[in-house]
Amino acid sequence: MSMTIKRKGMLLIISGPSGAGKGTLCKMLLERDKSFEFSCSVTTRAARNGEVDGVDYRFIDEAEFRQMVANDELLEYATVHGHLYGTPKTEVDERLRQCRNVLLDIDSQGAMSVMRKTLDYVSIFIIAPSFEELRRRLEKRNAERPDEIRRRLRNAYAEMRKLDLYQYVVINDDVDCAYEQLSCIVNAEKQRTIRFLPTIEEE
Repeated sequence: MSMTIKRKGMLLIISGPSGAGKGTLCKMLLERDKSFEFSCSVTTRAARNGEVDGVDYRFIDEAEFRQMVANDELLEYATVHGHLYGTPKTEVDERLRQCRNVLLDIDSQGAMSVMRKTLDYVSIFIIAPSFEELRRRLEKRNAERPDEIRRRLRNAYAEMRKLDLYQYVVINDDVDCAYEQLSCIVNAEKQRTIRFLPTIEEE
């Protein structure tokens, strides 16, 4: 007999409040684990300094976003901090069908929506060690006004109340330690029996 083993694609959902460092950890994972591909979300907000259209996000206007919703082209969508965000459905489904791993870097609203629609996912919530540290990080970014920082902190409190709906949590006190924890979770999940698709042939 001979056996061929294929791995089933993993849908990895990573969420966390603004300032928790989920974006940094996602970039580290994509750079160091080439088995993962990033699902580029669409958003109606303007690009921040250093962000590239089609790489970090697809930046579109509200009319185009609403049309995508009407055409059922989004796996999930939500309003976050006054802007619309969504995950294109087709590219995620196609990659998973091809047994590729897909990373979703999305807010908690979007994560809850995806988790309601599918049973096969891995969900990780990234948090800062304290709200004081979260505030410091938001202020250090120097990208938002004081009222925007207060709003993001209020939203962070609401997101933290959904913590128990995720499978894993990583406290990002030190980015290298946090990445090591993230990597351990991902590598363990890769070895689960549900990820293996063996084909056994009799000779």
